[in-house]
Amino acid sequence: MSTEIYFASNYRDLCEQYGTAAGFQFEFSCWRCHDTWRSPFEPYHGGRLASWLSRAIGMASGVLGQVGSGVSTAADGLAGSGWGSARDASFQRAIGKATSHFNRCGRCSVYVCRRCWNPEQGLCHTCAPDTAGEMMAAQQRGLNDMVAQHAYDQGQKQGQGFDAHTPRQLVCPQCRTEAQGGRFCPGCGFLLAQQTACKGCQAPLPEGVAFCPGCGQRSH
Repeated sequence: MSTEIYFASNYRDLCEQYGTAAGFQFEFSCWRCHDTWRSPFEPYHGGRLASWLSRAIGMASGVLGQVGSGVSTAADGLAGSGWGSARDASFQRAIGKATSHFNRCGRCSVYVCRRCWNPEQGLCHTCAPDTAGEMMAAQQRGLNDMVAQHAYDQGQKQGQGFDAHTPRQLVCPQCRTEAQGGRFCPGCGFLLAQQTACKGCQAPLPEGVAFCPGCGQRSH
């Protein structure tokens, strides 16, 4: 075909070649918001005729025999031979109608619907965002950033009174329950963050050792 076909990838072919619903219809979508528009349905009479003949011949197959089968095959062939050109012509008509629902961005070259189109700039809203919308979004971002900063400052004030020197254990060494840094184990009540001192040199003993690493005395 000599006419260039646009909407190369943002359309869906809904055509049916055979059956009582045989016809042409195409669904076009906006690149930005993905909203869709469908072209008006156009019946394909060749496919419908072939379906009707096949059904009628099927009902009368006992009478017509092989003659009826041949007529049905010929009808299917006739419908199939005209399908391609009829579909292409319908697609061209659908594209002509779709151009009133979509606009092509002069910067990124995608097709968008009217809601995603900035007519003053001739660009889509991705390339030329709506000014009022951007203003409101910027205000909300500024509000969120300021609230986050206040919360951070408040957390720093609270952190000044946090005891960061006391040892904490996240897992109980006795029953292996997650303790979340508490003083007592929520699983067995074991007093956490205790360090056993060596009876000989009073040095803290690491968990699970049999002998003191400082003086060599047995830990138990």
